[in-house]
Amino acid sequence: MLSRLLLLFATFCSATHLLPEGLRFSYDDPQSWRLSYPQCGGNYQSPISLSLHKAIPIGLPPLHFGHYDQPFDELLSVRNNGHTVEFRVPTTVLGERPFLTGGLLGDFYEARAVHFHWGSSQRKGSEHLLNGRRYDLEMHIVHRNTRYQSDEEARNQTDGLAVLAVLFKVVRTSYLFYQPGLNEIFGSLLHLGDFNSSYTPPAFLTLGSLLGNLDRGNFYAYMGSLTTPPCSPAVVWHVFAEVLPISHLELPKFWQLRDRRGRPLLNTFRPLQSVEARQVFHRRASEAYVWLK
Repeated sequence: MLSRLLLLFATFCSATHLLPEGLRFSYDDPQSWRLSYPQCGGNYQSPISLSLHKAIPIGLPPLHFGHYDQPFDELLSVRNNGHTVEFRVPTTVLGERPFLTGGLLGDFYEARAVHFHWGSSQRKGSEHLLNGRRYDLEMHIVHRNTRYQSDEEARNQTDGLAVLAVLFKVVRTSYLFYQPGLNEIFGSLLHLGDFNSSYTPPAFLTLGSLLGNLDRGNFYAYMGSLTTPPCSPAVVWHVFAEVLPISHLELPKFWQLRDRRGRPLLNTFRPLQSVEARQVFHRRASEAYVWLK
């Protein structure tokens, strides 16, 4: 029993954010990350600004969301790790984790973790910009290529990771939007004020419930990096073009969180990075698609 518990703990530590264990950094001066993590000053960095007029309008294959609508076989444990709010993606009742393929992905990618980026009462906090606009909140669903056996191995491959990015905009309304999965996560924030605190929402969720009624066929895609140290250029990004609404009552819950030093955990987004010579693709759901060679 003890060995099984230790194995589960090790799995949780390595899978939640797909970062090296014990890694520390601050959003006070992201430009200095490269001093400790050289890849943060390298090429193919994220996030970037995405523009409908500059993206290549090619008919990419649709994304396929395997087991996304199957309930998890355990309750989630949502945690404040001092940089973000995150949770590990457990297996579903089918015994397998949700997975992703299609789009720019040539392989199958297993969902590993979910986390968020936000701003403050003075600054919007999405990492990616859409058509010149920064939004209030951004959610990342992180997947690992099933060809690789560990997070470390995946971070060292250009196709090691795939991240789905969903942006949110605040809508002033007296009611909460019907987004059951997201509402459970947002409700958890009230219990996560202190660094390293965690909370288990009392509902068995699906990964797909975090996407609400999002148009899953309309997205931007490009090759990039992790947006936190070590900034590994290992990510195939798919950023949805539709921006989901979030109540103005929900967003301030993020601003009440504190980091490991007890300070407000605010503006948890990396500055924009240069697109360089990268190709950025845009797919609409109505477009016929052709496979990229």
